Amino acid sequence: MTLSQSQSFKNVYYILAIKSFLIWAFTLTVCLLVIGFPLIMLMVTIGSLVAVVLQSVLPVSAVLVVASTILGFNLLGIVLGAAVLTVKGIHPQEVSWLRWLNGEANPSHTSVYAACPLTCDIKG
Repeated sequence: MTLSQSQSFKNVYYILAIKSFLIWAFTLTVCLLVIGFPLIMLMVTIGSLVAVVLQSVLPVSAVLVVASTILGFNLLGIVLGAAVLTVKGIHPQEVSWLRWLNGEANPSHTSVYAACPLTCDIKG
């Protein structure tokens, strides 16, 4: 009985670790795309210049080499970041600036509609 319980705890731990890793990978990808937009534009600019310079050496596949290198470094950074956060035991639910990930609404923001002064006092 004890052996089966310890195996089930290990299975649950592995499932939770994989879930945490996938959530971190998603979160870091979204942060890179949304917050890191200037960084993406810088990578595109530098990548374009490197592809033009590399075109004289590799005339057929310069763009492919540069694009795959940039995408590879981005994916490697996201995967390594998610792995480090998962191994350290930092769960996404514990991070204060990830309230949007947990579905918690920010109560300080309330919607105000233009027709509200005319219709808000009307009881159906």
